Amino acid sequence: MSEFKQEFDTALAQLTGEGAPFEVATDAQGQRYYSGAPANVREALAVARNHGDREFLIYEGERRSFNELMDEADALAAALQDAGIAKGDRVALAMRNYPEWMAGFIAVTAIGAVVVPINSWGQPADIAFAVNDAEAKLAICDQQRADGGGAMLAEAGVRVVIARPSDENDPAGLPNFVRDFVGQQPSQVDIDGDDLALIMYTSGTSGKPKGAASTHRALCQAVFNIECFAIAAAMTNGDLITAMLERGHEPTSLLAVPLFHVSGCHAQFLVNLRGGRRIVMMYKWDVDRALQYIEQERITSLAAAPSMVLDLLEAEAFDSADTSSLFSVGVGGAATPPRVRALLEAKLPQNFSGTGYGMTETNAQGASLTGHAFSAKPGTSGFPHPIVQFRICDEMGEELPAGSTGEIWVRGVTVIREYWHRPEANASDFSDGWMRTGDIGYFDDEGMIFLADRAKDMILRGGENIYPIEIENQLLDHEAVREVAAIGLPHERWGEEVAVVVCLHEGSSLTEEALLAYAREHLAAFKVPSKVIFSDEPLPRNATNKVLKKDLKAALQAA
Repeated sequence: MSEFKQEFDTALAQLTGEGAPFEVATDAQGQRYYSGAPANVREALAVARNHGDREFLIYEGERRSFNELMDEADALAAALQDAGIAKGDRVALAMRNYPEWMAGFIAVTAIGAVVVPINSWGQPADIAFAVNDAEAKLAICDQQRADGGGAMLAEAGVRVVIARPSDENDPAGLPNFVRDFVGQQPSQVDIDGDDLALIMYTSGTSGKPKGAASTHRALCQAVFNIECFAIAAAMTNGDLITAMLERGHEPTSLLAVPLFHVSGCHAQFLVNLRGGRRIVMMYKWDVDRALQYIEQERITSLAAAPSMVLDLLEAEAFDSADTSSLFSVGVGGAATPPRVRALLEAKLPQNFSGTGYGMTETNAQGASLTGHAFSAKPGTSGFPHPIVQFRICDEMGEELPAGSTGEIWVRGVTVIREYWHRPEANASDFSDGWMRTGDIGYFDDEGMIFLADRAKDMILRGGENIYPIEIENQLLDHEAVREVAAIGLPHERWGEEVAVVVCLHEGSSLTEEALLAYAREHLAAFKVPSKVIFSDEPLPRNATNKVLKKDLKAALQAA
C-alpha cells in the first residue's frame, strides 16, 4: 500500500469514526451516512448567517455579503409563498449565472418547494420542455430566456418572473415581485429529509433530458461529504496547506462553470456558502476576464472542465499575469488529460489540485483525490467516498471479480430517488438500491477507481453532456440526409468533439458548410458538430438494425 493511501485512510478513520465530527453510521437499508449532517437544505444553508456581513459574492462589480444574499433569499421566499408556491411545488431557475440564481435556490428550498435548474444553453424549446416536464408552477428567468421561451411557458400555464428585466418597471420583473416582501421572512414549513428538494435535468437514453430527482437528505449528505473529504485532503497534504497559508490570501473561488450543474451548484456555491468562503462569479467563461479576476480579487481556487483549465494555463497572458494567489485547481466534468497535469506542475508549483468522479444522479459524489495523490496516481478518479458504494458488473448486472473491468454500479444516500416521471428508465437503471452509471471502469489494488470508457453513447464536450440521438434526429430532418450517426472523438481541449457521419439520399448533394448552417439553426451551439464526414456507403448496422458506432469511431480514429 502506498504511503499516501495509508495516510488518507488514517485521516478518514479519524474524521468518520464514532464520536468524530463526520461520524459515519449505517441505516436500515445498509447504506452509510453522516449522522451529523443537516436534516434538510434549509438547515444546511442557514449557517451562512453565521458569516454575517463578511463578503461572499462578487459579480460584475456587484458585491454581496452573506447576510445580504440571505436577506434577498428571505424576501423571495416570502414572495413565492404569497404567490401560492407551497411545499412540493416545482420552481424553475432558467438563467445564466446571476446572484438571483443563488438567491432563488436558497429561497425555493427554504419553503419546501422543489428547485428545477434549467440548462440555459439550450434552445427555447429545450428550456420549455424541462420546465413543463417538471410541471413547474413558476419559472424565474433572465431576460434572454424570458424573451426566447416566455411565451411557450405562459401558454403552458407557468408564471414567469424575470430576473434583471431590461425594463425595471416590468410587472413581471423580480424587483416588482419581491418589492412588498423586503425585510420579511417566509413562513416556516416542516421539511423532512425524504422530501424532494431538487430536479436537475440530464440527458437520457430516450434522447430527451431526464429529471434527476433528489431529496433534501441526498443534498445534505453530498455537501457534508465534500466538506469531509476536503478536510481529509488537508490533513494529508500538510506541506501544501502550509505553503498556501503562508501566502496570506483569503480563500476565494472563481466560479466559472454554470450553476445549473452539480459542479457549480453543489461543489462550489453550496459548499462555499456554508464554509464562509468568497466567490467571484463569472457570467460565462472568458479566459482574459478570468486572469483579471485572479489578479484583482486574489483568487485562490478554480474548479473547471479540462478545456477551461487548458484555456487558462495556455493563455498568452498567463505568464505575465500575477497568478501567485492561485493555489488549487479542480479538474472535473471530463477525464483529466495528461497535458493538464503537466501544465499544472509546470506553471503552478506546489499546487493543491485534484479531480474526482461523480454524476448528476449521485449529486456529484463518488470518488475524488487532491494534492500529492493527484500527482502520484495519474489516470485515477480517486478514493471512493465513505458514503458511496461501488461495484463492477457485467452486462447482466452481475458483479465481476476484483480487478475486472465492467460497468460501474453505485449505491448510496446521495443517489437520486428517481428519474422524474420516467418509469422505464427507473426500471432499467435501478435494481435493489443500486444504480447503473453507464460508465466502464475498474479498481486498482489500492481500491482507487479508474474510468475506462462510457457504456452509453453520451458525448462529453467541455463538461457538457450531449446525447447523439438529438443531433441525429435533427439532422435527419434535412431533406438530403438519409442516415446520420453522431459520435464523440477525443479532443485535447474539449475532452471530446462531436463528429457526424452522414449518408445522403441518392441523387442528393449537400456541402459541409450547408449542413453545419442547418445544425446551427436548430441546435444549441455546444451541440453543433465540429466534424462532418460524408459516406458513400450505408452506415454499418447490426442484426437489430442499430448503427455500429463503435466501428465508425474506430475507423475515424485510425484514419
